[in-house]
Amino acid sequence: MSDMLSGLESLGLGGMGKMDIFEDAAKIAQQEKEAARKSAIDAAQQALLDEKACLLDKTQKCRICDFEFKTKSVKTGKAKLVSQDIDLRPRYKEIDSVKYGVIACPVCGYAALQKNFEVLTSGQAALIKEKISSFFTGLPEPGETYTYDDAIQRHKLALVNAVVKRGKTSERAYLCLILAWLLRSKREEVEALAPDDVEKQSAALKAEEYDFLNKALEGFNQAYSKENFPLYVLDEQTSTYLIAALNLEVGNKEEAMRWAGKIIFNQNAPDRIKDKARNIKEIAEGKQSL
Repeated sequence: MSDMLSGLESLGLGGMGKMDIFEDAAKIAQQEKEAARKSAIDAAQQALLDEKACLLDKTQKCRICDFEFKTKSVKTGKAKLVSQDIDLRPRYKEIDSVKYGVIACPVCGYAALQKNFEVLTSGQAALIKEKISSFFTGLPEPGETYTYDDAIQRHKLALVNAVVKRGKTSERAYLCLILAWLLRSKREEVEALAPDDVEKQSAALKAEEYDFLNKALEGFNQAYSKENFPLYVLDEQTSTYLIAALNLEVGNKEEAMRWAGKIIFNQNAPDRIKDKARNIKEIAEGKQSL
């Protein structure tokens, strides 16, 4: 190409002579994609450093096999809540503490949410030994932090334990809910990093999240009618709201409005949760987007 833009030397722009006036759109799009990916990687690396600073290792003794092991825990006061999704998934600054909710023995495979790890009957221990520990081949050693894959694996292991030990329905439902949150977080991470197969990965994670949302809804529906409150850690009003939110997320708009109404017209419900229930009702009616 000739120097069509020559004559700018006196302005200090002599290097512009062979500039391509009409740059290739595909080339520009690729450059922008690479720049966005690099920015996302840089942000992820900084987030990893922030996350490391929020963690400490605690010594834990297994209730099944008596093995002592280190488990990662979030330092008190380090997880600062920024916002919540409609289904109460918390979003924190600097660290996603949801990843660190399960304690898992790397030797025998016993795993449970922190609140439940020490709560185990002899009958439940026998069931876990028979149906999990006798087949368990060991838990991979994590890095300095848990990846979302680490966290998802550990929570699935805790869910299997909850089923095997015949834990409460609300405990199983809560684990399904957390797994949906973790899958959503992983999907958001994948979409930010934008790998070549981002659409395929995102769709697969979205589908798995939807399955766990449905299972969480099924479990909380059962627990609501059969268990005393709180349902795991959720009081009656929060449980009612959550069932409304889960119905909305899986597309049951009429049920979402019905459960939201139980909150809106309950004189004992706090204004904060009534406002959230009204938001669900408006979304179900098409007045807002989810």
